[in-house]
Amino acid sequence: MLYLAHKPQPPLSDFVDLFWLYEGYAVPHKRERLLPDGTVELVINLKEDCIRVYDSDQAEDFHTIPGCVVSGPRSEFFVIDTDSEASTISVHFKAGGAFPFFRFPPAELSNQSIGLDCLWGGASARLRERLLEAPTPQQKFRVMECCLLEELWKPLERHPAVSFALHQFLRRAQPPSVSQVVEKVGFSQRRFIEIFDNEVGLTPKLFSRVSRFQKVIRTAHALGDINWTQLALDCGYYDQAHFIHDFQSFAGISPSEYLERRTPHVNHVPMET
Repeated sequence: MLYLAHKPQPPLSDFVDLFWLYEGYAVPHKRERLLPDGTVELVINLKEDCIRVYDSDQAEDFHTIPGCVVSGPRSEFFVIDTDSEASTISVHFKAGGAFPFFRFPPAELSNQSIGLDCLWGGASARLRERLLEAPTPQQKFRVMECCLLEELWKPLERHPAVSFALHQFLRRAQPPSVSQVVEKVGFSQRRFIEIFDNEVGLTPKLFSRVSRFQKVIRTAHALGDINWTQLALDCGYYDQAHFIHDFQSFAGISPSEYLERRTPHVNHVPMET
């Protein structure tokens, strides 16, 4: 299997975390549960012009989307067909980094997967054609960079209040509350929520909860023996009941089930057949 990652140059690097490319992705399971991280992903299936997305963890509940898909900012897990990952290139946007590239604000895409053609029209099919024509991974990454810059809907500028809030919510130390952030940005709480939601696609409180959940699973993924109670407290949960409730709400499984099924990819969990 070939896996390559590419970091874009400025100005894209302020909004795009990385591009990644899979060739020959093959696993024994047919479906994977993808855990939420509050960001937007643009995925292009290079093997066939369709992607199957499941509406729940039930195998019969799915819909098919053309091969260029935007997965909006999520606070819920969703399920994908692993065949769609056999040959794939993707743009992983930074938190709050997708809004300049799409016609609709991220909040209208939250917890949804939508065909890129609904956002870019015919440019979606042309992007896939250009990627298929590009002979090397490096050239495919350049195609992705050029297409993003060609399809800008808004200036590559973040609102200072959103930049400040994201930095606070994503820092390693225990993040501040939304009310503490509001005190520092100089807006009313209602106005701050509106600005944040318009760029990130989730409310500040929900994004902060998802970020805390991500801190837990990224720490747990790298460890062997885990003291879940201590880990939960270290990441800002009040107690274990609070932690378990949030974990199951976001992942649909328990912490122990996550560890039993974990893969090299933190947010990808194999589904039982």
